[in-house]
Amino acid sequence: MASQQTSGAAALRYATALVDIALESGKSDAVEKDLVSFQAALIDSQDLQSLTRSPLISRQDKQEAVQAIAKKAKFQDITSNFLALLAQNNRLSTVNSIINAVRMELSRRRGEVSASVQSAFALSPAQEKDLQASLTKAMGQAVAVTVEVDKSLIGGMVVTVGSQMIDDSVKRKLERLKIAMKSEANTNTAAEKAAS
Repeated sequence: MASQQTSGAAALRYATALVDIALESGKSDAVEKDLVSFQAALIDSQDLQSLTRSPLISRQDKQEAVQAIAKKAKFQDITSNFLALLAQNNRLSTVNSIINAVRMELSRRRGEVSASVQSAFALSPAQEKDLQASLTKAMGQAVAVTVEVDKSLIGGMVVTVGSQMIDDSVKRKLERLKIAMKSEANTNTAAEKAAS
């Protein structure tokens, strides 16, 4: 638990530093777009996931690899340097959390409401845009969406906006069904005992 809080605090520090630099340079939108692209590539590529997580790959090799990826994708220099810094500081394994923290910090500074979405499957850019539009309409103000994949949900998604949480996951529905079935079984057992 403490290590999660520590990594969360570190992610926020890195995110805040990047947001400050991106805003000062006037390239915050472009940097955010780069990070969203990198995050999508991370979801799609097993090799990229291995690169970010493997302790067997040296920091130098990771740094060179992310810089090559950034160059090929034509990322902003700020983004490329940031990814290289994460590799150098052995923080690539938390890049997903850092990107989500960057997106939330940018949306906070733009005066948007942040929505955190856990989905059983990766959303396409079109699906993410539709979800953002629906949440913006429901909330009556601009909503910035960050999506994380959580396969344990089985299907559906969990959406958290501020203190409101909407759990429409298959996992939660199965839990409710299990509770209802236990409750029904207990009621039937009690009725049978009363009858006998």
